[in-house]
Formats: sequence, structure tokens, C-alpha cells
Amino acid sequence: MDPGEDYLTIAAAEEQMILTRDERQKDLEDAHAKMRSLARVLEAARVSSTRPSTVPSVEAHARTLNDLDATRLQLAKAINDAEGALASKEAELARLKDEARALEEADSAAEHDLDATALRLAMYKGLGFEPVMDKEGHVSKMLIRMPFPSLQVLYGFSSVIQRTQGQNRATFTA
Repeated sequence: MDPGEDYLTIAAAEEQMILTRDERQKDLEDAHAKMRSLARVLEAARVSSTRPSTVPSVEAHARTLNDLDATRLQLAKAINDAEGALASKEAELARLKDEARALEEADSAAEHDLDATALRLAMYKGLGFEPVMDKEGHVSKMLIRMPFPSLQVLYGFSSVIQRTQGQNRATFTA
């Protein structure tokens, strides 16, 4: 037994043990790094798999869906009712247009025997001019009713202004 050979064997074994230890240490550090990485991934997956506080629960979500369905049905009914009302109004509009067209085409003056003089006198009276008839039935004077107290000059007429029952009246003669 040679002590030099034993020394070399022991030195080689020690060197091999150091290499193995370094290799195992490196493997252990790699395993720890991989475990930390996987732990971060696990935590991220755990956070993403839990329901955030801003998202409603399953029951609240189902309640919201039911409420929205009920609202949708109510809106569909309201739209249907509005369309029915629209159709009836369109039918009424068409009927009224036909009636208006028929009234425009009809000559109401031809249907009645109207005296144009009577219509003119009614219009004049509505404007405040009231004819005063003489004994023969001819207009000899015109009575003018005024809503305001002052009267300006009318050319070619002499006038007499009198106040009767709170109304101003002017009588003009030719």
C-alpha cells in the first residue's frame, strides 16, 4: 500500500465530492428558484381565480339578469302598445286628410244660398263698423265702436263723438 496512491485517491475523492456538492448546491438553488417562480404563478392564479369585489356574486348576477329580462319584457310591451297607438293615429290621420280633402273640394257657398251683403255687414260689424239705416233702408251713417278713448280725424266726414255705457262711439255723416 502506497501512501502516495492513497493520497491521490483521497484527493480525487475529495475533489469529486466537492464537484458533486457544488452540482447538488446548484441543483438545489435551481430548484428553489423554480419553486419561487411556481409559487408566484400559483399566487397569481389564486388571485385571478377569486371573484373581485367589483364583480357581483353569482346570486346577485342572476337577480340582475332576471330584473333585466323583466325590464326587457316591459319595454317590448310598451313598444308594442306604442306601435298600436301609432297605427291608430296614422289611420285617424289618413281619415282626417281624406275628410279635409273632401271639404276643400266641396263648395260650401254653392250648397247654401247666401246673401253676400249680409256677410259683408256681419264682417264690418265685427270690425267695429255698424251701419245706421235711414227710413228707406239705405245706409246713411256709420257708427264706429272704438276700444280706446281718442279718435283721429277721418277725412270727408263730420263727426259727433259721444260716450255711452263705457264705450266710445263716433257717428259720421257724409
